[in-house]
Amino acid sequence: MAQPGARPGGGAGAADMAQPGARPGGGAGAADMAQPGARPGGGAGAADMAQPGARPGGGAGAADMAQPGARPGGPSGAADMAQPGARPGGGAGAADMAQPGARPGGPGGAADMAQPGARPYANGPVQNQLLHSPNGQGYSPAVPGPFSHQAPPKVPPHQPPGQYNYSGSQNVSQLNNYQGPGQTLNRPPVSAFPGSPAQQTGPVPHVLPPPALQNSAAPSPAGSFAPGASPPVLSPWQYSQSAVGPPPGAQPGPLAHGTGTGTAQPPSSLPGGTNPPGSYQYAASPGAPPLQNSYMKPGSAPPAVTQPLTPLHPPRPPLGPPPVGGPSRPPAAVAGPPHAQPLLNSVANREGDATSGASDGSVVQNSYDAIEGGGLMATPHHSPAAPNLKMNRSVGYSYPALPPGYQHPSPPGAPGMHGSALQYPDGAKHFHQPALGTNHLNASMGGLSLQQEGLRPVNLLQERNILPPTLLKAPVPNLHEEIQKLNCNPELFRCTLTNIPQTQALLNKAKLPLGLLLHPFKDLSQLPVVTSSIIVRCRSCRTYINPFVSFLDQRRWKCNLCYRVNDVPEEFLYNPVTRVYGEPHKRPEVQNATIEFMAPSEYMLRPPQPPVYLFVFDVSHNAIETGYLNTVCQTLLDNLDLLPGNTRTKIGFITFDSTIHFYSLQEGLSQPQMLIVSDIEDIFIPMPENLLVNLNENKELIQDLLKTLPQMFTKSLETQSALGPALQAAFKLMSPTGGRITVFQTQLPTVGMGALKSREEPNQRATAKDIHLTPSTDFYKKLALDCSGQQVAVDLFLLSGQYSDLASLGCISRYSAGSVFYYQSYHHKHNPVQVEKLQKELKRYLTRKIGFEAVMRIRCTKGLSIHTFHGNFFVRSTDLLSLPNVNPDAGYAVQMSVEESLTDTQVVSFQSALLYTSSKGERRIRVHTMCLPVVSTLSDVYLGADVQAITGLLANMAVDRSVSATLSDARDALVNAVIDSLCAYRSSVLSIQQPGLTAPHSLRLFPLYILALLKQKAFQTGTNTRLDERIFTMCQVKNQPLVYLMLMTHPSLYRVDNLTDEGALNISDRTIPQPPLLQLSVEKLSRDGAYLMDAGSVMFLWIGKNCGQGFISQVLGVPNYGSIPQNMTHLPELETAESIRTRAFISWLREQRPFFPILYIIKDESPLKSSFLQNMIEDRTESALSYYEFLLHIQQQVNK
Repeated sequence: MAQPGARPGGGAGAADMAQPGARPGGGAGAADMAQPGARPGGGAGAADMAQPGARPGGGAGAADMAQPGARPGGPSGAADMAQPGARPGGGAGAADMAQPGARPGGPGGAADMAQPGARPYANGPVQNQLLHSPNGQGYSPAVPGPFSHQAPPKVPPHQPPGQYNYSGSQNVSQLNNYQGPGQTLNRPPVSAFPGSPAQQTGPVPHVLPPPALQNSAAPSPAGSFAPGASPPVLSPWQYSQSAVGPPPGAQPGPLAHGTGTGTAQPPSSLPGGTNPPGSYQYAASPGAPPLQNSYMKPGSAPPAVTQPLTPLHPPRPPLGPPPVGGPSRPPAAVAGPPHAQPLLNSVANREGDATSGASDGSVVQNSYDAIEGGGLMATPHHSPAAPNLKMNRSVGYSYPALPPGYQHPSPPGAPGMHGSALQYPDGAKHFHQPALGTNHLNASMGGLSLQQEGLRPVNLLQERNILPPTLLKAPVPNLHEEIQKLNCNPELFRCTLTNIPQTQALLNKAKLPLGLLLHPFKDLSQLPVVTSSIIVRCRSCRTYINPFVSFLDQRRWKCNLCYRVNDVPEEFLYNPVTRVYGEPHKRPEVQNATIEFMAPSEYMLRPPQPPVYLFVFDVSHNAIETGYLNTVCQTLLDNLDLLPGNTRTKIGFITFDSTIHFYSLQEGLSQPQMLIVSDIEDIFIPMPENLLVNLNENKELIQDLLKTLPQMFTKSLETQSALGPALQAAFKLMSPTGGRITVFQTQLPTVGMGALKSREEPNQRATAKDIHLTPSTDFYKKLALDCSGQQVAVDLFLLSGQYSDLASLGCISRYSAGSVFYYQSYHHKHNPVQVEKLQKELKRYLTRKIGFEAVMRIRCTKGLSIHTFHGNFFVRSTDLLSLPNVNPDAGYAVQMSVEESLTDTQVVSFQSALLYTSSKGERRIRVHTMCLPVVSTLSDVYLGADVQAITGLLANMAVDRSVSATLSDARDALVNAVIDSLCAYRSSVLSIQQPGLTAPHSLRLFPLYILALLKQKAFQTGTNTRLDERIFTMCQVKNQPLVYLMLMTHPSLYRVDNLTDEGALNISDRTIPQPPLLQLSVEKLSRDGAYLMDAGSVMFLWIGKNCGQGFISQVLGVPNYGSIPQNMTHLPELETAESIRTRAFISWLREQRPFFPILYIIKDESPLKSSFLQNMIEDRTESALSYYEFLLHIQQQVNK
């Protein structure tokens, strides 16, 4: 099986994933998945489905499917609120959503900086800014009281009423490539309940008190929703360094305390009434200019509060004719295979193209796409900046001496400005800025040991002990140290190649995939948070200012993504940290590659939503039998006060078997009231205003319910499961606000919408053709898309001993940006070790931070383009990822290509921007920026290869390939990825052909990691992997940050019977031993030792037969080897030095991840020994090669 055999005529390699073009005479490579048309004579690759047609400038995002038209019976979506009327004389500013109505004759507001095209650029006309793109997904059609419409409702154009178009394909290679019949789905109107009792037309619910409850119901006032207003406007300078979360690791941003004359204000509270620990807020020093509207004419009255800030420069007339013609209409969806679809949204109006031109010349605002800013391709033509568009090689944070004209400049035409108004400290400052030429890249190639080491050829067949003794770290990009020290932490943002190839041809030659792996919302111990009156962004591509832009002088900065020259806003000249005026390059935004902005109101489509949590419990006989409800309700009771949120937090509960049960938690009731809806074909919500209630105001009722729920169904004989209707009910309940649905399911859904049948045949688990990796219904995917459109995410906890078709159920979380948790064979008595795992992981889940109604966009330097996304989300408009919830444990990956030669570029940058609402109701933007050098030789490309990131990206691509083609195709493609890259290295880089199998030092672990992937549950062959287990592992591959994915793929093995304090870490008064890593082979085990294997979600402590008596008694607490119990899963807390060291090491490993690995202590005769040996990647198993055999196979193919 693992011998893919010779490739006559050349089969396609996995690296083809990243390189278009078919290989003559061969089958499609794994990565052809991402290239339509690459497979001659074969069906379209999986990812072909993900790319409709060639995408010049970006094809239609799948999210277009979810754009609701006007829904019958309801006003237009909330996003339409954001469309103000035309403003004669000025473009629509983003902040105008807060001020509907025309503002005659007024120039664009200060907040217009958030929109390209909102006013004519200072440097020239906007080109192609007014091309129309379909609106992003709207919000709930029925907006509850506090979310009043801020502008007259407006029906989006070009969309038939009441239809969701599900035809667009998604740039996520999906687990479900379902094409709806006729490409459209007629969707009945969703009944929403904005706070008044519903008028029911369906059956009346019969009200039953819970068995243990006496019902004394009194009607409560409708609408217990306690809205908060949008966050108060903060003072213009609040710079808080907030400690955000337990895990250490991130460096604090350099916070210089200035010596200005001003005094720091005491910390004032942030919106939501919380003040992060260690937050500082800096007041402007008395000598500095006033902070807001500082350039008004002397004596003029202050502007009205509702007005945005007056702009610094009045708009100049555009330098060229305006674009001609009306908006480009998206063509109607056409039935047929996805790749044959017409190009939707071809000149997509990216996230910051806030304005789209209507045919009458008025300016309307696009939803979220408009808010966060435009992707790089927002302006297809070169930006109309200065003619010298070649990049000024200065990347950095200081600028050369100012020319005499800049010593006391005043912006042209700024009202009331006099030269004397700007007091620069010493006139023209002379800052040394290293030019980003050869000296910004490290010294010449030969002079650095790092360089020689990276390219040193390694004969893999001779060097057997190739695994380093410590965990592999990400390679350090070859940049000037001043630049590198400002670069993004690789745990947050890393690239498969730290040396970016200059051309696509060079990338193709290297046969390595180019892509990014992100962990954007990771818990950070320190995160600079900036509250400023202005967020500085490029006027052309909407990049946020960052450490890698260059300042031409104090007044102008050059974007590092599109090279446009932008003006530095007046407010930005003042540095709140040093309290010095005239040093924009020293501001925190330009000194930190990771930073968080408190977003002003123009980054909101509606007031920030409250945290809303809805729990949906399976209470069928099967579910009650597992005993999970006791654990979950108790954990919820223990952590109710720790749920992220504020005074607005709302909570609700639904249970289901063959009927749906709601719980009224109306104020004034002495106990919760149970409402049963038995008509699951036409689900409706009884008493909607009392089902989601304020957590703080109704805490006692909620606690009562959680205490009684586990006992309420103990006598139930109901075996059916109506999961689909329960989810529909949950969606209807949540859609007015958005929030998080948490579903607990223990079996295959059997009745109502979304009912499933078993598809697993245990004897055929391994035969590629019969593996059911695709969903059997599109119900869960469609519901997830509806959820995403209303800012609802669904998290699925599957606790099941039998097949539950996770391939279908998982779609509900995948497309709504939720998470999947799987507890195989969960049972409180038969499998008690799972109970602790569920408790620990549920506690983390309930208490970890959460971002609501989020969107994320990744931008890269001109010449590079992103074409495929991996993770749990929904692609809303070609490159805007919709994340109704974002959590700190989710990872994402993207694939890239080099579209234009980077010949004139020495470095490129990548930036991810995540716009979200915190649980405290603040709108925030977290920005990460990474800078990498560009190289022109193949040897340099190999030198900068990041083997872990390459493995992680290939694993994501292989999951897509398994789903779209077959498991064996994906396996072949992974093997071919190794063959192709080593073959290219041998033929193009090695000057002297050597015997054996030679790899560059940077890729020495590549064959080992790929072999580990082939043996992982997602991709292994053999009948011992359950289908749901395989699917769950694939879900983890797509959704886990790289560090956890690598641990799951290639476990760590340590000898622990001889731990010492030598080289130990000291963390908060604990000594953590650091034993060396061992290779994953039985050869490395000794019968007189004890070995700990850390496989990510599980740990094994293997005790050898002749293990020292001291370790057995002092760590395991038993007299001898024979007394070790068969099912031991905990180490006793003994006060011996050996016990303290061993427990400290295991605890330290566990603390570094968000899930809880069970520790199994095993002996030679333990039944779990086979699982332990299965993880010995380098040894042969019945269905897979050993590492040495795999190397011989690779060598045979490379030397052909």
